[in-house]
Amino acid sequence: MERWLTYVSFKITGILGKGVVLRGNDIDTDRIIPARFLKCVTFENLGNNVFYDERFDESGESKSHPFNSSRHRGASILIVNQNFGCGSSREHAPHALKNFGIKAIVGESFAGIFEDNCISVGFPVIKLDKEPVESLMTSIESHPEIEIAINVLEKSIRYNDFEQNFEMPASIHYVLTEGKWESTGTLLENKPDIEKTAAGLPYLHF
Repeated sequence: MERWLTYVSFKITGILGKGVVLRGNDIDTDRIIPARFLKCVTFENLGNNVFYDERFDESGESKSHPFNSSRHRGASILIVNQNFGCGSSREHAPHALKNFGIKAIVGESFAGIFEDNCISVGFPVIKLDKEPVESLMTSIESHPEIEIAINVLEKSIRYNDFEQNFEMPASIHYVLTEGKWESTGTLLENKPDIEKTAAGLPYLHF
């Protein structure tokens, strides 16, 4: 168990990688991972089906989509517009993106439940204003090889000669940078305190 906790609860202080752009507002979780793929018991293979209906036709042939483009192979930072992750609250959506290889999302805004679900799997979402997001999108579309550096500790993002600070709630910053984002692991780490509290609850001893 200790080995498992060490694996899932690592500190997220910075992310370095290439970007992939997905333009459009209100991209919902039904598009991110279609409902028919939610029957899985574990999340490991969801990455194969992320944006499936937009990436493949009815015969399974690839369609034109940023996630299918060889120009963005290996990209780990997704750039989006407004209200990304809206719609149903399925936790499978961030798992699908993460298992595809995405390590962080930068965008103008995110649906609240989707954002919470991302943080719970150690998946930072970074909010920037419309202008810097557009600048980043245009740069990646022209030069997909550029590297993007997200400094979670210092709350800044940098690529080429551009650097931009971003805001992040203190509670989210803490759980990411201290490796406390995996709630089950945090619960188990505090087992002695839980047992002590339980021992003092009269309704558990009658």
